[in-house]
Amino acid sequence: MKEFLNILPQKALSKKRDFKLLAAKVKKLKPRKADEIFQQLHDEAFEQINCLDCANCCRGLGPRLQKKDIERLSAHLNMKTSVFADNYIRVDEDGDFVFKSMPCPFLMGDNYCMVYSSRPKACREYPHTDQKNIKSILTTCVKNTETCPAVFYIFEKLPEILP
Repeated sequence: MKEFLNILPQKALSKKRDFKLLAAKVKKLKPRKADEIFQQLHDEAFEQINCLDCANCCRGLGPRLQKKDIERLSAHLNMKTSVFADNYIRVDEDGDFVFKSMPCPFLMGDNYCMVYSSRPKACREYPHTDQKNIKSILTTCVKNTETCPAVFYIFEKLPEILP
C-alpha cells in the first residue's frame, strides 16, 4: 500500500482526463442512479482499503472548520474555544477556518486520530463518495483521486458499472 500511496498523485494525474470524462457520463445519469453507483463502489472500495494504512487526507488536506467543529474539538480537549483557536486555527485566503499546520495536529504516528470521536464534519464525511447528490461534487471527487486510494478505486471501477 505504501508504494501505491507514493505514486497515487502521479497515477491520478495521468488519468485525470479519463476521470473527467467518466464524471461527465455520471452527470448525465439520473441523480438516484448516480448515487446508487457511487454508493456501491464506495462500499466495495472500503471493503478493501483501510484508512489507517493511508491517512493521506490527514497529511495533506486540511478540513474547513465550522463553528460547531471548533466548539466540539475544544470541549474534547477541555480547552476554552479561544485557547483552542489560538493554538490550532488560522484563517485561510478564502476566509475559512483551517488548522495552522499540516499534517493534521491530531494525527498520531500510527495513523489514528487523537480526536476521532470529535473530529470535524469535513473529516467525518471524507471522501464524500457516499453522499446523496454525488453529481454536485464530481469535480471534487476527481480531484480527490490524487489523495484517496478509495476514490481512485471508484473511478477505476466506474467503466465496469456505467450504463
